[in-house]
Amino acid sequence: MAKKSDYFGLSYIVSVILAIIPFTSWICGILTRLQDGKIVAAIIRIFFGFNIIWICDLILMILQKHILRLLNV
Repeated sequence: MAKKSDYFGLSYIVSVILAIIPFTSWICGILTRLQDGKIVAAIIRIFFGFNIIWICDLILMILQKHILRLLNV
């Protein structure tokens, strides 16, 4: 079985494809943070998810196989 990645336990390839598309990256990022109980991080994603956070998520997903973890609140 493929190793699980950040977006809802999906495989690495599926998570990279979702991270490449800005809108799906934004939605998955918000839902992932809400699922982790990180409300502040989800709110930050809502307002800043289409710019620098999307680029950071994409780079981190490709290189380190996880998305950006902003806050542990």
